[in-house]
Amino acid sequence: MSQTGPMSESPDHEFDPRASSLSGKVAEDVMEELLAMRSSIDNIDATLVYLLAERFKATQRVGHLKAEHHLPPADPGREVAQIARLRRLAADAHLDPAFAEKFLNFIISEVIRHHQAISQTRNGGTDVPEA
Repeated sequence: MSQTGPMSESPDHEFDPRASSLSGKVAEDVMEELLAMRSSIDNIDATLVYLLAERFKATQRVGHLKAEHHLPPADPGREVAQIARLRRLAADAHLDPAFAEKFLNFIISEVIRHHQAISQTRNGGTDVPEA
């Protein structure tokens, strides 16, 4: 299956969707089915990357607004609410809520790091209270 459109790999990247250490070790029909499934996974991974890029563009705007108004980089109340919300969504989607929480905590820590950097650049980092 070939990938086309905005989710496809750009020509300058050397990604081989048929790469596998299983080639020649399993029946050809099994390998083709595996590659078809992996193609869907590759498309999902590309979508996740683009979604994360959009999310971080939005959080960068939040970081600039916070720095402009001397707000703290972190908002613990918002973070607790977001984690609880994501855990419920994960459970509804049959995804391990603990995994979803770890994933969101990683994203939140990156967002806070970005907000701190924006504040440091804009305000010298000295006039923004800690959360």
